[in-house]
Amino acid sequence: MSYTFQFSALAQYQGEFLSGLLLTIRLSVLSIILGSAFGIVLASLRSVRGRWVRFLVDAYVEVIRNTPFLVQLFIVYFGLPGIGLRVGADTAALIGMTINLAAYSTEIIRAGIEAVHKSQIEAGEALGFTRFQIYRHVIIVPAVAKVYPALCSQFVLMMLASSICSAISTHELAASAAFVESQTYRSFEVYIVVTLMYLALALVLRAGLALVGMWLFGRRVARRTITALPEVQA
Repeated sequence: MSYTFQFSALAQYQGEFLSGLLLTIRLSVLSIILGSAFGIVLASLRSVRGRWVRFLVDAYVEVIRNTPFLVQLFIVYFGLPGIGLRVGADTAALIGMTINLAAYSTEIIRAGIEAVHKSQIEAGEALGFTRFQIYRHVIIVPAVAKVYPALCSQFVLMMLASSICSAISTHELAASAAFVESQTYRSFEVYIVVTLMYLALALVLRAGLALVGMWLFGRRVARRTITALPEVQA
């Protein structure tokens, strides 16, 4: 059975693909910034001795990591209006992505914090560092540096998972592809193009994160970031 590829049929939809790509980039960048920031805060809270604080953070992490991302999106987009909080599709997608990524980031950063040896903290105290300086320079920065490649893999996975947001009418790249396919009926061509776009976006994101890692932590961490493979979410 023969099939004739006709990529030229997609030429008039370049603007549609570009619009979806830009929204995917915007959602990914914002969720990475917000999700990693919340992850640092929650991992820091979990490291305190308060039993209830640790319980609440652990409960949040476990609930998010053990439920489907699609269900989380539906709760934000369809559930919140039931209690009077209505948000648009793009905002709901950003909230859902941030909540999901923050949970995974919390667990990754927690592992980094626990890997910091107590002797390093004692050395900081001996040098006269304040508690804030110890936490910033001795604990959190080395902890994030240790787990930065794993964090970057999670960031890439979150960018790819943004395609699920099309289920709540977010017009990102996957939704753009579905629209073009419905107009042209060229499924192979559309999804080959979109696959290549996601692949290029993942490689560019990984390279960009490597540059950020080089700036923050040095060349060694950057090299590990480039070569690290994304971990599959449970």
